[in-house]
Amino acid sequence: MSKQRHQERAEKVAAMRAEQQRRDRKNKILIFGTTGVLAVGLITAAAIPLVNQAQQKAEIEAAANAPIEGVQETTDLTSNHVEGTVDYASAPPVGGDHNAVWQNCGVYTEPVVDEHAVHSLEHGAVWIAYSPDLAADDVAALTARAENEPYVLVSPYEGAESPVTLSAWGFQLEVDDPDDPRIDAFLERYVQGEQTPEPGAACFGGTGTPV
Repeated sequence: MSKQRHQERAEKVAAMRAEQQRRDRKNKILIFGTTGVLAVGLITAAAIPLVNQAQQKAEIEAAANAPIEGVQETTDLTSNHVEGTVDYASAPPVGGDHNAVWQNCGVYTEPVVDEHAVHSLEHGAVWIAYSPDLAADDVAALTARAENEPYVLVSPYEGAESPVTLSAWGFQLEVDDPDDPRIDAFLERYVQGEQTPEPGAACFGGTGTPV
């Protein structure tokens, strides 16, 4: 092979290598750029629900700290342990004498006994009582409130004047719409709230088997 042809071949190989290196650098830039965009997108997508949850939580807390429209307060409630039935002033009751055994918190598809439920209120529970003829979707919206909440009791209730009644010890709220934002505010304020006669007392180990 002549010296000239050898030089031309060497130059051609060098040019091919240079072109390949240029293409490799371009591909790396594209890969890193795409990866960066995807990473930012994933981080943003993950952050948005967390921001929304934090904002929703803040709004509920703010509503709970403000006066909740429609909440009725009952004072001077007795808290003796008794046997048999009690003639309560409201239906559902918000406190008073009650059975020595509390109702286990959770969701029930059948009515629970007032005297057991009142004992749960004494322990800081909130009782969500709903009309037995409430639509299934509305019942589901209420029972969802009891998920991961060890001090929420949900059950149908015969004879209530409102489709949905929330009761804590000494406090009660009647609503027509299960999506009413006051429900979340009531739960935020009164589940193990300041009104609780026996804060920290159990809402399990009593009577009843939630679903």
